[in-house]
Amino acid sequence: MFHRLSSRFYSRRYSRIWALAVAPVAALAAMSTFAHPGHDGAGHGGFVAGLLHPMLGIDHLLAMLAIGLWSVRQQGSLRRFMPLLMLAGMWGGAALAWGGLALPGVETGIALSVLLAGVLVATLARLPSVLGGGLVAAFMLFHGHAHGSELPAEASLVTYLIGFSLATLAIAFAGKGVGALLQRCETRWVRALGAAIAAVGGAFALS
Repeated sequence: MFHRLSSRFYSRRYSRIWALAVAPVAALAAMSTFAHPGHDGAGHGGFVAGLLHPMLGIDHLLAMLAIGLWSVRQQGSLRRFMPLLMLAGMWGGAALAWGGLALPGVETGIALSVLLAGVLVATLARLPSVLGGGLVAAFMLFHGHAHGSELPAEASLVTYLIGFSLATLAIAFAGKGVGALLQRCETRWVRALGAAIAAVGGAFALS
């Protein structure tokens, strides 16, 4: 009797967890075709535009949050310096855009970065520092190129750079903070969150 009751309790509990994970996916997937429009900072100064660009772009926000979350379970320097590595990749991509160098498949690369970052979180993957660092830098290169390409007209390049750099660091540290909290919970929570992010990334890629 007790076993049946406890089984029902846990079944309902975890069905609710999955429902909470899937609900945001459905909402965000519906918005997937609008991943970039509306957050270019038009009408704002360079700093505000740069600050808002990563935070109001669902694709940018999810990718950076997922990478920050994933970094908590990595080893040594990869865990400690992940925010700076993300920032370096963003700067590299922005520099390419401002230098007039095209990066093929930017939107596809951004979508795949959300998908793969979610998969890394969901699978609790641990990668060697060189491989993991290279993968994150490649992800951020696409995001940085998008930021650089969407510099608002007449905005200051320097203040725009400062704005999106601060936003990138804030999102990365937020992801690490969420990861640290989730380490105290069951891994099902982490896996569910990673699966939700990966599903949204898949929706972006398909759109």
